Amino acid sequence: MTILSIHHVSLLVSDTGRALDFYQGLLGLPRAERPELGFPGAWLEVPGGGQIHLLELPSSMRGGQLPEHVGRDAHIALQVSDLEEMKERLDEVGISYTSSRSGRAAIFCRDPDGNGIELVAA
Repeated sequence: MTILSIHHVSLLVSDTGRALDFYQGLLGLPRAERPELGFPGAWLEVPGGGQIHLLELPSSMRGGQLPEHVGRDAHIALQVSDLEEMKERLDEVGISYTSSRSGRAAIFCRDPDGNGIELVAA
């Protein structure tokens, strides 16, 4: 298993429209297709590769207890060459993970400090 690149970064926002005014309007990032995830947000393309995912979630999910599913929290996404091997490695050391709810071949876990990590199949 090899880390190939950053796939995307997810940012928590309080207002998707206002965030789009900044990222799309001011910075000029084009929108990307986003599946229906059950909460507001937008995905933006970053020139040279990668995306920024804007997640508009209730304020109760922004502080205090971390969401069980890292996909609903700020996280970094890393593209990996072998997702099944990564699952095996996480299992071996007892790190739990959840599958992507968007249907993509991806899993979510947390690092030892609670930072969200998404591992996306190449």
